Amino acid sequence: MSYFSRREFAKAAGALTGGACLSQVTGCKEPITSPRKPAPQQGSVPADYTLTIAVNPVELAPNHIISTTTYNGQFPGPLLRLKEGHPVTVDIRNQTDTPEQLHWHGQFVSTNVDGAAEEGTPFIAPHGTRRITFVPKPSGLRFYHTHVRAGANLSAGQYTGQVAPVYIEPKNNPGRYDREVFLTLKEFEPTLSRGGDMAMDFLSPATAVPELKETGETAMKASLAKGMPHGYEVGYGSFTINGKMLGSGEPVRVKQGERVLFHILNGSATEIRSLALPGHVFTVLALDGNPIPKPVTVPGIWLGTAERVSAIVEMNRPGVWILGDTADDDRRHGMGIVVEYAGQGGKAQWVAPKPFRWDYTAFGNSAASVPEPDQAIDMTFAKQNAASHGFNRWTINNVAFAEDHMHPLFRIQQGKRYRLRMRNASDDIHPIHLHRHSFELVRVAGRATSGVHKDVVMVGGYQEMEVDFIADNPGLTLFHCHQQVHMDFGFMALFEYV
Repeated sequence: MSYFSRREFAKAAGALTGGACLSQVTGCKEPITSPRKPAPQQGSVPADYTLTIAVNPVELAPNHIISTTTYNGQFPGPLLRLKEGHPVTVDIRNQTDTPEQLHWHGQFVSTNVDGAAEEGTPFIAPHGTRRITFVPKPSGLRFYHTHVRAGANLSAGQYTGQVAPVYIEPKNNPGRYDREVFLTLKEFEPTLSRGGDMAMDFLSPATAVPELKETGETAMKASLAKGMPHGYEVGYGSFTINGKMLGSGEPVRVKQGERVLFHILNGSATEIRSLALPGHVFTVLALDGNPIPKPVTVPGIWLGTAERVSAIVEMNRPGVWILGDTADDDRRHGMGIVVEYAGQGGKAQWVAPKPFRWDYTAFGNSAASVPEPDQAIDMTFAKQNAASHGFNRWTINNVAFAEDHMHPLFRIQQGKRYRLRMRNASDDIHPIHLHRHSFELVRVAGRATSGVHKDVVMVGGYQEMEVDFIADNPGLTLFHCHQQVHMDFGFMALFEYV
């Protein structure tokens, strides 16, 4: 995958703007939710929540202040704790000079409130307010974020600080734990750079399809032979958890014997992230907010852009530790947070874990059994190197999505079960997202599985994956890679209910 988070790319020439606000959701502090107050323009009935989009100065670390667009002047934006099935009304105020969209990622909502212009959601006008009402569902860890195209403008889209968690309270607790900690992972100060590909070999199974590899490599070699440079990628100057660079924010303070439920969100625009805590393991309960068939213990966590993991960590090794990215360069430049046991002091310690792979099938049922679909839809993802003003152009079945003709590429019928057979003819890992629905993993790189329901999944380079979804939420439905550069340059498609 083209993956450029390392420090040298932050020094490359290119546009940069990005940032985060001082987090109010750090360590063991109770997250601050959006104030319940009315928007006077909306009439006499107050909204349950008000979210204000505006540009603010943000302190990532002492003497490291940047400017970015945020929700309610903070990064992450306010944690919203909602109740499944209980209607909620939100006023969204846009105090910027550009139209905005606020996407309710992972929720089963209508196209009118989902927050995607491609589906027909109205924009929030510059200096305007829009009120929406919806019924939160399903339960679990969701999030909200901007859904506007950034293109080459690195001060727009998810390069900004417009990211925040949503927790929809489940009817039953996901497990026995003492308390919750919410962590949002995010990079800032983006820059454009050219470069080659870096190996991303953490996915398992690692089975590549020879045909896909030959197709992708042949296309790249032909492009380079014509004198084309590698397409633009994005790197970052600073890395944060809850808007603070490692060592700059409050630690997560714990007590020996506590069971802490971490809700982890990868709020990046483009980056895949990893996390490990020396001497500890993670017992995963849910992926993308959806409970898995049984708890699974892993040495560390990998998350594609927009993926979420909810996992319990038993605090059984006293000390002062760094919960951080396994990539040394990213961790040293901020991607970490201190975990401090009561009564312990001294410098926070990092011990590199043994390499570990991320296998989605490990979270599913070993004896995979899923219903046969009513219809299978074949998809092939491909890259046209540097074909769009120096950026890579991305296609689905040879079609690049364009805003000037947003015609649906796929047609579906309500109530039917569809199997998406995704084939990745590039060496990039693609975090694939389906709006307003969830899907069940059926086959990962040739390995069958069942019981794992997600709304984002990483499709490995030159690999195949099959997922099933039920067409149970009528309306235009957006399908795309959640990597901002990829979706902005063609990697999107619409499903239309007929």
